Amino acid sequence: MQVTKVARMLAPKPMDITVMALLDGGMLRRHKSWLKAEPPTIIVATIASLCQMLEKHIFKLEAMQVLVIDEVDFMFNSSKQVSSLRKLLTIYSSCNNRQTVFASASIPQHRRFLHDCIQQKWTKNDVIHVHVNPIEPMPSRLQHRFLTCSKKQRHQTLLSLLQTDAPKSGIIFVGEQSEKSKKAGNAPPTTLLIDFLKTSYGGCSDILLLEEGMNFNLRAASLTEVKQGGSYILVATDIAARGVDLPETTHIYNFDLPRTAIDYLHRAGRTGRKPFSDEECYVTNIIMPEEHFVLQRYENELMFKCEELIL
Repeated sequence: MQVTKVARMLAPKPMDITVMALLDGGMLRRHKSWLKAEPPTIIVATIASLCQMLEKHIFKLEAMQVLVIDEVDFMFNSSKQVSSLRKLLTIYSSCNNRQTVFASASIPQHRRFLHDCIQQKWTKNDVIHVHVNPIEPMPSRLQHRFLTCSKKQRHQTLLSLLQTDAPKSGIIFVGEQSEKSKKAGNAPPTTLLIDFLKTSYGGCSDILLLEEGMNFNLRAASLTEVKQGGSYILVATDIAARGVDLPETTHIYNFDLPRTAIDYLHRAGRTGRKPFSDEECYVTNIIMPEEHFVLQRYENELMFKCEELIL
């Protein structure tokens, strides 16, 4: 919906350009009637919803001129998405003059990726690699910090950080619950953290949740509430690390370190999104002593410097 909104803003006004969003879980009958009544110039869709429409023969892609796959590295690394994506790139689309655009803030081993694209016939041989900001993956106005504490002290450390920073708007990233923890019937770490903050932190009235297990309507409601309110703390798993555009966010807290440097890059990218702003933004990591080497590896890979904080 974010992309659809921006596409409608950018579409040339005198021209008759319609932009349609295909949502996961949307009603096929309604989509079918929309397509028939007003065939769109641009469709914005998830891979799953697009493939569902194609399988039902609700529309065809023969006339498609441009296909843009955003967050392409995530798509190919997700077992749920990759088979549908390959089908979309090969079987469903046979248009010879189609331009294919693969986009992401992070395409590791891009030469290998380009080779695979040609070998698998996802693109033609004349591939152009457009590399933006090759020297500095992180914006210079992002300040990276870390605090070291024991596992038992993490909730209290985060609380002290929030009280010191008093962020108007921030995202706290929490690791996903393990299968072992789920089977044991334990509450998710996101729930435990939200319960703790709601009873202990008085600096922000809106403490909201965004995680994988929530259905579409609950996720949409959380994001709508965040965008409408002036002050918020969003507790989230990595579902919020890509694509979510919240320009007011000034503080990112990694309550749990991300699993990879690429995940760190995308989490950090949720802040510093206000165009032409010189406001400093912060990414703060709460780590245990044995995680120092992981953070140092991310620093080396992404070329940033993380300063130690003492509360």
